[in-house]
Amino acid sequence: MSGRITIEPLAQRPDLLATIEAWFESEWPGYYGPGGPGDARHDLQSYSRHHGLPLGLVAALDGHPCGFAALKREAFPSHPQCTPWAGAAYVQPALRRQGIGRALLLALEAPARALGHERLYCATATSDSLLLRCGWGLIERVLHEGQDIGVYDKAL
Repeated sequence: MSGRITIEPLAQRPDLLATIEAWFESEWPGYYGPGGPGDARHDLQSYSRHHGLPLGLVAALDGHPCGFAALKREAFPSHPQCTPWAGAAYVQPALRRQGIGRALLLALEAPARALGHERLYCATATSDSLLLRCGWGLIERVLHEGQDIGVYDKAL
């Protein structure tokens, strides 16, 4: 991949809320789309905090927004004792497998550490290889809403 990836807090880029909302609705239509139980705008506004959790980060490639990830307090149902969680990760489809997801995952570590956390957690049905390449370890596989999900953690 050529180009420069930058990461900044969503709180510094409120101009991108509508763009990221459209990404969420497109990527997760069953949840954020019409009739789904999610509210992308509400979630993104909560990720726009200046301090604490939840916290959203925006990736840009050569200045163009291309990805998003969040650090959140809400636990995955099978692991309610674990927190915080990396989630809401999205990279524009045409730019996947070019290091943007990796950059976002790594960028979540510093704010988690700054908030006093010693571990991060993540649950995924689709990004197992990315998490493993970024140094995460598989805790276990669980069945959640009919999907095989890998639950991972990473020491900070």
